[in-house]
Amino acid sequence: LGPYSAGSTPDYLTGEYPGDYGWDTAGLAADPVTFKAYREAEIVHARFAMLGTVGCLTPELLSKYAGVSFGEPVWFKAGAQIFSDGGLNYLGSEGLIHAQS
Repeated sequence: LGPYSAGSTPDYLTGEYPGDYGWDTAGLAADPVTFKAYREAEIVHARFAMLGTVGCLTPELLSKYAGVSFGEPVWFKAGAQIFSDGGLNYLGSEGLIHAQS
């Protein structure tokens, strides 16, 4: 397994990319064009993950320090609003997207 497999590193894994430890059991990096597309997709996914973090923290920080009112500012409790009597209005508009269980 990667650094623990003496001499079994594929030729196409040279260690030039971050996370390249010589372990590619599925062969995802064998084709250079596909590997480049996977690297670019991973960067896009990482950027969306960073935006998601900001989206989770912003409502809680705004409600705590700026006095902005939200239905439920804590990100891991916000999904439970779908089970409340009025349901969940995304972006505060019932006409836009309304979810109710």
